[in-house]
Amino acid sequence: MKQNQTLKIVLIALFAALVCVATMLVPIPIPASGGYANAGDGVILMCAFLMGPVNAAFAAGIGSMLADLLLGYVSFAPGTLVIKACVALIAGGIFNRFGRGQATGRALGVQLIGGVAAEAFMVLGYFFYEAVLLGVGIGAAGGIAANIGQGAVGIVIAAVLTPLLSHAHEVRELMDKIRGAK
Repeated sequence: MKQNQTLKIVLIALFAALVCVATMLVPIPIPASGGYANAGDGVILMCAFLMGPVNAAFAAGIGSMLADLLLGYVSFAPGTLVIKACVALIAGGIFNRFGRGQATGRALGVQLIGGVAAEAFMVLGYFFYEAVLLGVGIGAAGGIAANIGQGAVGIVIAAVLTPLLSHAHEVRELMDKIRGAK
C-alpha cells in the first residue's frame, strides 16, 4: 500500500512537471487580458484521461500554477491553480464515468466531449477571474478567443497523445496502480 502511495505522489509530481514545461514551452501573450495561451492544456487533458480526475487535478493545478509563477504571471497563479484543477476534474470525471474501458472509438468520443466541457469551463473561469478578481471588467472578454484557441489545441494534443500512451502496457499498468485498480 505504501509503495502505491509513493508511486502516486511521484507520478503526480512528474505530470505536474510535464504540465509546467508544456505550459512554459511556447507562451503566447494575450495583450487584451495580460495573460498567455499555451499547450499545457493538452497535457492536462491527457493526465485526466490517464490518471483519473483527482490525481490529474493535483498535477494540473500545481503544474499550471508553477508555470504562471515562473513566467511572471503571479496575479494569475491562484486562479490558475483552481481553474486548471477543475479542468482535470471535469474531463477526467466525464471520461471515468462514460469512457473508461470502452472501445477506442467510443473512448475517443468521450474524451472529446470531456475535453470540450472542461475547456469551456476554462474559458469561463478565466473570464470571470479576470473580470471580477483582477478587476479587468468587460475587458476580460478580449481573452476569450485566445482561450478558446488554447482549449482547442489542448483537445487535439490530448486526442493524439492519450491513445498512444494508453496503448503502452507499462503506462496502463502504472495508471491502474495509481487509480486504485487491481
